Amino acid sequence: MFNWVKTAMLMAAITALFVVIGSLLGGHRGMVIALVIAVGMNFFSYWFSDKMVLKMYNAHEVDENGAPQFYRMIRELATRANLPMPRVYLIDENAPNAFATGRNPEHAAVAATTGILRALSEREMRGVMAHELAHVKHRDILLSTVSATMAGAISALANLAFLFGGRDSEGRTTNPIAGIAVMILAPLAASLIQMAISRAREFEADRGGAEMSGDPHALASALEKIHRYASGTPFPTAEANPATAQMMIMNPLSGRGVANLFSTHPSTEERVARLMEMARTGRYDI
Repeated sequence: MFNWVKTAMLMAAITALFVVIGSLLGGHRGMVIALVIAVGMNFFSYWFSDKMVLKMYNAHEVDENGAPQFYRMIRELATRANLPMPRVYLIDENAPNAFATGRNPEHAAVAATTGILRALSEREMRGVMAHELAHVKHRDILLSTVSATMAGAISALANLAFLFGGRDSEGRTTNPIAGIAVMILAPLAASLIQMAISRAREFEADRGGAEMSGDPHALASALEKIHRYASGTPFPTAEANPATAQMMIMNPLSGRGVANLFSTHPSTEERVARLMEMARTGRYDI
């Protein structure tokens, strides 16, 4: 129930951003048009955003014949967690990463890059996929997929406001400085909305993944290895679609310094420390 509340709050916040930018673009009429677009985007995001994200990453579905070891691993973890078997996808990218998507556990999909399969041991990979299935079990995959889709749309609309200029309710051109401010602040606001809910969600998925796999050490080792490899391996699709970064098990963007202040992921060091504490105490409620 709480995840549905979070999803509704996210959609309401993103819709409000749409309306503000629409007002800048065309006054009252622009505000109404933006509201209609936002409602349509919310509907589209609920039903189709998972397919859009998978297509964006050129993910191809695999079965037990195409990727037997990987497929069986996910089936065993899903059975262990009492989840329906998700659709399984591979992404032909060297960067090591993985994500889950879909509107609910009955319509879920998990995806991993070919790079992560090469980089991790079977035990570490099991920890990673348990993390992703924990997202499915906690029913927050809709939240991450919708926020990725809507944040990307906000950025595009803000750029339109800057390029074509704003209009007031009488059609007069508004202050160009306001257009620049919206171009910068609207995507930032969308990112802050994502960040506010994503960091806590990653900690919870780490905890759930460690419990599901029964091996916190394996997930901790995987996170350290992904962090090490990912820092030197470009992920062009993620860089071109930064709103999708918060869906990944590890932030795939190359930003450093100030950019990290707005990262949707907690630091790898803190995540590993929590997992090691779970392994030390045998407790999964920390």
